[in-house]
Amino acid sequence: MLETLDAAAVRRWCGGGLRALRAHQREIDELNVYPVPDGDTGTNLVLTLTSAQEALEALEPATPEAAAPGGALRRMARGALLGARGNSGVIVSQILRGMADSVAAGAAVRGAGLARALRSASEAAYAAVARPVEGTVLTVAAAAADAASRLKSDDLLAVARAAARAAAEALARTPQQLPALARAGVVDAGGRGLVVLLEALVEALSLPSGRAAEPITAAEPATVEPAAAVSVGDGRGEWGYEVQYLLEAEAAAVDGLRIELGALGDSLVVVGSGDPGIATWNVHVHVPAAGIGPAIEAGVRAGRPHAITVTPLDEHQHDHTYAEAAERAAVVVAAGDGLTALFEAEGATVVGRNPSTREMLAAVRASRARCVVLLPNDANTQAVALSAAREAEAAGLRVSVVPTRSPVQALAALAVRDPRRPFADDVIAMAEAAGACRYGEVCTARRDSLTVAGPCRAGDLLGLVDGEVHVIGDDLAEVSARLLDRMLGGGGELVTLVLGADAPAALEGTLRAHAGRVWPFAELQCYTGGQPRYHLLVGVE
Repeated sequence: MLETLDAAAVRRWCGGGLRALRAHQREIDELNVYPVPDGDTGTNLVLTLTSAQEALEALEPATPEAAAPGGALRRMARGALLGARGNSGVIVSQILRGMADSVAAGAAVRGAGLARALRSASEAAYAAVARPVEGTVLTVAAAAADAASRLKSDDLLAVARAAARAAAEALARTPQQLPALARAGVVDAGGRGLVVLLEALVEALSLPSGRAAEPITAAEPATVEPAAAVSVGDGRGEWGYEVQYLLEAEAAAVDGLRIELGALGDSLVVVGSGDPGIATWNVHVHVPAAGIGPAIEAGVRAGRPHAITVTPLDEHQHDHTYAEAAERAAVVVAAGDGLTALFEAEGATVVGRNPSTREMLAAVRASRARCVVLLPNDANTQAVALSAAREAEAAGLRVSVVPTRSPVQALAALAVRDPRRPFADDVIAMAEAAGACRYGEVCTARRDSLTVAGPCRAGDLLGLVDGEVHVIGDDLAEVSARLLDRMLGGGGELVTLVLGADAPAALEGTLRAHAGRVWPFAELQCYTGGQPRYHLLVGVE
């Protein structure tokens, strides 16, 4: 039994956690609130931890980073971030990052240190979510941190056991906090995955020090600049001067600086070295003449600016905007030959469904564009897209995420792109077009459940509008027509239909005939998407 956390224990935890997640992968996949075919939380967590394990195994054993628990945790968290899939994968990567940030280099981590690391992990998880919801993995992480802190012990294993036990108890209470879980008779899938990981931590700390985890073949990790960046605006002509300087400051001060500079000007980029404590940041912003002094003064308030330069922008700013447009690209998440061809015809780069952060980042780089829009096309992929955007911005690119939840919304967004507009304005127009497009889906239920449209059984056909079940039936043409009626009943003139891989060829004609009788003023566009899982996608604008 260990008295202090060491790098070998971190490796055992990562390897043991991955094996445990693999053993429980199917169970976690099946813990879904809605009976739609996207039960992949267990799969996403396995892929996320696989990437973390690969990053650890790529670490040179003789280096100081490999010998210290903090270094091993940081490498594990970094690997998890780059390989994170789905919301749960991203949140778990942030939990690992929070733990790593709490462990000081060279310090002995006993029970109290582990409690602090778990508290940091919980805070990082909450910070990663725009609208935290209780009854999820966040609640489970908070319960683990609370129990570890209440124990007030330096016994490393006792603290880990208390955290794991409290996490399991909190998981059991999640159906009481989320009505959707109670209706489906399940606990939170992400929370279950975290319980598995905490139980693996207890096991890793129980083993003799020095025992190595079972090896897993490592892949070469992606190389990404360890910086954080924010890119705002388009460099329009009203900003007459470029202000740039190096800044020695802490991350918390830079957060405030970003807000100040964002209000002063445009084309804002703040890139940090990633060093702990006081780091070096490169600050760049375009401002009007009256904003030069305030931009520099904001840097003085944040830290110590130096190497300050103020340069008039090229007077041919309009030409610069057009040059920028030639360097733009869009990265779209989609599956199916037909959908892929549709998006490629719009000039977009297509990434397969359920991508990792690394895969999205690779697509951004492969586009060779300086300004890139990401269209995730799935609520579960949005967190991955945001992670990829942050990593790309750290390398000096300008990346924006338009939060599309369906391929039909991405088609609507791409249709309004205009290279003559400044990049920021184009992103806003795309987001507005996507938001104005209601989306529907027809799929097959994978399990018995109670939905807002009533009870359904495994094998039933479900018609969903904006992610909620509205139609239940057993005939594809009937369910599709009823879904179309439900969507057009709320208004709309343009309808986009995308047929799935297993949709019969006659479905298009049936729906066209139905719309012609019931909705004669609606214009229909129909494509063969070939997408799996969804027999039909519907967009109404």
